[in-house]
Amino acid sequence: MGCLDSELSVTFVSDARIAQLAGDYGRERKPTDVLAFPTREGPGAEYLGGMLGDVVISLETASRQARERRTTLDVEVRDLLIHGVLHLLGMDHYRAADGRAMREVEARLRDVVAG
Repeated sequence: MGCLDSELSVTFVSDARIAQLAGDYGRERKPTDVLAFPTREGPGAEYLGGMLGDVVISLETASRQARERRTTLDVEVRDLLIHGVLHLLGMDHYRAADGRAMREVEARLRDVVAG
């Protein structure tokens, strides 16, 4: 993805905390699986060097989703981390075409990580 020398922070939280964060940052105040806060945009971004941003994952939601998808929590967290990092890199899924492109990159990265 062209960011070998980059950093990011990953934080695991509860549903209550991720709902609070979502509300604090303009989204509906309800639990979600992953939030991404890029640092490559906005005031001061030029001073952050290789810092991509923060990925916040709700382990409660991830656990529920893993059960629903009949997979492990590790696999679900891996997929959410990939999704969050792609958001940090500027990808989104608000338009259908963007969503398809993002899902394709996610699939390629899952294959690479799964080895």
